[in-house]
Formats: sequence, structure tokens, C-alpha cells
Amino acid sequence: MSVKINSFQIENVKRIKAVEMTPSENGLTIVGGKNRQGKTSVLDSIAWALGGDRFKPSQAAREGSHASPYLRVELSNGIVVERTGKNASLKVIDTNGNKGGQALLNEFVESFALNLPKFMESNSKEKANTLLQIIGVGDKLFELEREELEKYNQRHTIGQIADQKEKYAAELPLYSGVPEEIISASDLINRQQAILLQNAENQKKRDNLAALLARKEDITKQIAVLTDELDKVFADLKIAETEAQDLQDQSTAELEEDIRQVDELNMKIRSNMERASAMDEAAAIREQYNDLTVEIEQIRSDKKALLEGANLPLPGLSVEQGEILYNGQQWDNMSGSEQLRVATAIIRKLNPECGFVLMDKLEQMDVQTLEEFGKWLEGENLQVIATRVSTGDECSVIIEDGYITTGESAPATKTFEAGKF
Repeated sequence: MSVKINSFQIENVKRIKAVEMTPSENGLTIVGGKNRQGKTSVLDSIAWALGGDRFKPSQAAREGSHASPYLRVELSNGIVVERTGKNASLKVIDTNGNKGGQALLNEFVESFALNLPKFMESNSKEKANTLLQIIGVGDKLFELEREELEKYNQRHTIGQIADQKEKYAAELPLYSGVPEEIISASDLINRQQAILLQNAENQKKRDNLAALLARKEDITKQIAVLTDELDKVFADLKIAETEAQDLQDQSTAELEEDIRQVDELNMKIRSNMERASAMDEAAAIREQYNDLTVEIEQIRSDKKALLEGANLPLPGLSVEQGEILYNGQQWDNMSGSEQLRVATAIIRKLNPECGFVLMDKLEQMDVQTLEEFGKWLEGENLQVIATRVSTGDECSVIIEDGYITTGESAPATKTFEAGKF
């Protein structure tokens, strides 16, 4: 069973003259009143009584009082705590009648329960660290988040490179109807030279034919005396005519045009090759990006499984990127009542033996929210003693000038009933 506050008596502490109360075992007990009447002094006194000198107010004794502060708190486990005298000496009596000191109280009194603002005012990372450590997954979650951030940054960089490659490739012109490989100008020239040599050989044969024809003419003139030589010439002529009649010259015009355009053609081919290479690089980098996305999703899945398997103190509570989330909302986006609910649940988890929490300034909640918060506390078997600047019916007692007062809104004899305002 967690320890609750059964009753307390306070005299001559800060603004308190004399207050004696029996708070509700579960749910909300609200100490109401106007400003500067002693509401917060009630909470400070309980914190001092149970938490020791680190919670002692700097000016503990009530101004103008000749009597020393007196504090007495009875706990549900039978322990009675007293601070009396000029030095507020501590006396702790346990259930067996044996005396104990502050160390005994520290075993079941959670410091955050006595000083809720300390938790509320801590930064988001500190709140998240507190939660993660008490559920025992802090180190593992931090490692997963570090790995996720590393992979995310790596993926982001690769994504930028892929985008640049894709943009660069898309901006390069694409030429159709050109070869895929670079053309060599020297190969074209060699082919041209071979044709020119063949054509020169053809020309030599033509020149030979022309010479023979000329010689025929000369021999014809000397036919009478050169009959034998004429017969030989006729034979040679027949052979030459046979060789020359099927000869056909090849045109170099196409090669000459290709040579003229080779640089422009190669420029187009290089552009196409560069574009294809850039596209291949972009696709490879994009594949790396997608692989990292899969890894990041797996890490996030592991984080989710880790938190789902943890014994979180409140449904809807989680931790993302070093911040507490409640129903998907970060701390600064939660309502005041949601923040108090989360803080109370975490404090309860810190020390399950401590069944109470002190809260100051509940005026941020409207009456309906107070009622909902009170019912939630009852369901959690938690006791909250709180203050509120109000004299309305939602208050369990009203403090005026250091005393619990009587009145229509808050009679001194009011009976506390959990969850009823």
C-alpha cells in the first residue's frame, strides 16, 4: 500500500497561525482562499515536515509570533512526524514505537511529490529522461534515437546528392539518331585514304587506256610497217578495255561530310553518354536513400515496440526525440490539467510507495476539469493536496489570515468526500 497523509497540524509557519486538517484519502483536497492568506504555506509546511531541511522555508517562523513553528504529520503507515522548538527538531516515530530520522522518511517520500514545480519547470529533455529512467528503457531508447538521427542525416545528404544528379541529368540534352559510342576521326580519314588510293589506281588504269589509244593511233599510221606491233597492241587493247569497262569510282562525299561533322556528332554522343551515366548514378543513390528509409522505419518500429513493452505510468504517454508526448501532444501543447496529470503519474511511478502529491496554484483548471482530475486521482488511488485562489464550493477548506475559516462557501467542519465539489 502506498503511504498517504492521514492528517496534519501546522502552527506559526510562514503565514499559518494554526491549521489542522484531515485530507481525503484519495482524490483532491483543495485548500482555497484569497492571495496572501496562507494557502501555499500549508504545502510548504508539509514539504518541510516530510522532506527535511532542504525544503525548509528561508523565513519559516510566522512574522510577529513569539511561539516556535510546530509541525505534525500523521501518515497512513502509522508513522508520525513532528518538528518542534526553535530549531524545529525532527522526531519520527514508526509503527513499532521506534524512533527514526529523515532517512526513514526518504524511503517512501518522493521529493518531486513535495516539490512538483521542480518537475514542472524542468526542461523537456529532463522530463523525458526522468520518465525513461524510471521505466528502464532510457539507455536503449537514446541509442535508437541516436542511430535514427544518424541514419536520417545520412539519408538526407544522399537524397540531396540524388536530387542534384537527377536535376543535372534532366538538364542535359538528349539527341536521337546518333551512335552510342564516340566516333574516331582518324578512322574516317583512314577510310577516306583507302578510297582515294583505290581511285588513284583506277586513274592509272584510265591513263594506261588513254596511252594505249594514243599508241594505237600512232601504230595505225605506221600499220604498214608495224603489223606485228599492231597485233600486239590490239591484244593489249582488248585486255585493257576488259579491265576498264567495269571500273567504277566511289564517292568520298559522305565521308567528307562525316569528317566535317564528327566533332558535332561526338559532342552529341558524349552528352547522351553523360546523361545516361548521371541517370545511373542518380538511380544508385536513390536506391541507397530507399535502403536508409527502410532502416529508419525499422528503428522507429523498434522504438515503438520498446515503449509499448515498457510499463508506462499513463495510457497515451510516450517519448519521441527526447520529449514527452501525451496523446500525441508535446509538453508545451498540453493543457495545464494534462501537464499536471502527466507529472503526477510520473511522480507516482518514481516511488510507488509515495501515495500523495502536493500541488500549488490549481486556479488554471476550471471546476469541470478539477472534477475530472479528481476522479482520475481516485482511480489511481492517489492523494493530492492542492491550493487554489478561490473561495468557491470546489474548495475543501478556506484559509483566511492563517486560519481555516467558517463561511457559506467553506465551513470549517466541511466533510471531505473524494471527487465531490
